[in-house]
Amino acid sequence: MSPARLALSVPDHAATQEPRQPDPQETAERSAAAMWAGDRASAHLGIEISGVGPGRATARMTVTETMINGHDLAHGGYVFLLADSAFAFACNSYGRVTVAAGADVAFLSPAHLGDVLTAEAVERARGGRSGIYDVTVRRGDGTVVAEFRGRSRTIAGSLLGDPSTGSTTPA
Repeated sequence: MSPARLALSVPDHAATQEPRQPDPQETAERSAAAMWAGDRASAHLGIEISGVGPGRATARMTVTETMINGHDLAHGGYVFLLADSAFAFACNSYGRVTVAAGADVAFLSPAHLGDVLTAEAVERARGGRSGIYDVTVRRGDGTVVAEFRGRSRTIAGSLLGDPSTGSTTPA
């Protein structure tokens, strides 16, 4: 299994003395780094978060031997998990703790041993504490493997902590 990683560079602005408005892209990247620090499930499966931005995220995973079902195909649960991970990073890209309220998936094409799957999550709507995100999972040849729709709910807490204390405990 290849090592899992967060393939982002997060700028360090701690040395800046002037207060500044948060940059949405920087917030998304810092949020992803904070989430990645505790995401043992994605790391264990070799998932790589290769891109994030406000309301979006891209995740990749290689289908390994232990992900194959009795039909010699990638088990749908692993495809769902990859999509769910991309969804999680997209809906948490604003720095607030956000969880899944529900999700649906449609499996459209099989994935096989060795396939590199890419899940691209995109925010479709966000208002109040709720959001809707669509995730498309593709094989390396561009074939769509699955379409996933996630519904999010923002709860108490910040991924980035209270700037005055550095705390990451819920607000």
